[in-house]
Amino acid sequence: MTRTVSFEVRARDGSARRGVLTTPHGELETPVFMPVGTAGSVKAMLPHEVAETGARIILGNTFHLYLRPGHKLVEALGGLHRFAGWSHSILTDSGGYQVFSLRELRTISEEGVVFRSPFDGSKHQLTPELAVSIQESLGTDIAMAFDECPPADAERAYVAASVDRTTRWLDRCLLERKKPEATSLFGIVQGGRFLELREAHARELLTRDLDGYAIGGVAIGESREEMFRVVRAAAPMLPDDKPKYLMGVGYPLDLIEAVASGVDMFDCVIPTRAGRTGRVFTRDGYYSIKLARNREEAGPLDPECGCPTCAVFSRAYVRHLFVAGEISAHRLLTMHNLWFYQDHMRRIREAISAGRLSELREEVRVRQVAPSSESRVGTG
Repeated sequence: MTRTVSFEVRARDGSARRGVLTTPHGELETPVFMPVGTAGSVKAMLPHEVAETGARIILGNTFHLYLRPGHKLVEALGGLHRFAGWSHSILTDSGGYQVFSLRELRTISEEGVVFRSPFDGSKHQLTPELAVSIQESLGTDIAMAFDECPPADAERAYVAASVDRTTRWLDRCLLERKKPEATSLFGIVQGGRFLELREAHARELLTRDLDGYAIGGVAIGESREEMFRVVRAAAPMLPDDKPKYLMGVGYPLDLIEAVASGVDMFDCVIPTRAGRTGRVFTRDGYYSIKLARNREEAGPLDPECGCPTCAVFSRAYVRHLFVAGEISAHRLLTMHNLWFYQDHMRRIREAISAGRLSELREEVRVRQVAPSSESRVGTG
């Protein structure tokens, strides 16, 4: 089968890899951070502004786009790229995580998941077949297989049954594909906190003809230590010649730690959500723009940043906009945070090529505050 994506590793530093991932919409360098555009839009940003940060791939969400405006409408209007005005690559989550996070509003069976829309209470059933059909209708470059994401505290017996179901759902996803020449498919390794289940699931998925592999079921409420125990064990289980994607992880310190374990791709709502709630990311961690000390601060949000916000506006002005409830504050803060994230990944890539990732990793460890556990629940 002719693959719609190709992946080439061009430099290594320990387990870390620098590479190029090619999709039907262009090349992008890895390790890569994907801004989240849940409903086909990165919140508070225009598509060209997202591209100006350096992003060459964004994440959309099957669950949300299925419920509104509907995948058939998007397809009729030329696909998600044209609909959203985004000319670069798109990866779509299958919607499985969002469905399973509903808890009280859904019922799981072998067929799929029956759930009620959080928007209007209407009843729906999402199956592996429908998840693939939606993503192909959207015209995404990279589709994710439909999987079950068990809770972080689930018992071993439940997680084992969930892993087996996820494998059967993957096989149904593979059979449903109608446009393999246009949309690639990544599988998701589950297994919760049980490393033997993770290993068994990874071995099983490696027997399928997949374009990439993701580590799922992390950053859902477990401790940071527990998350990295899983990541460090799971990443080496995945094939060296395929991209490795860690779903929903996104603090700067966590990104470089995961890269050191061999991960290539990331997404998270953190930088955009932070922009809307007044948090500013810098190489020295993050701070709240609302703090009184910023009221008369003439300097930029971050003196080490070259983003459009920092090039023009003072902390005092951005704080004023935020306190006054001006929408432009969300835009300026989100622009800065996304710019910071793309620069962070650029520095990581350059460090890998130079063989000094361990030095950068130590610098980030010293300057960044280790984040507390934060779930990826929500939208970008």
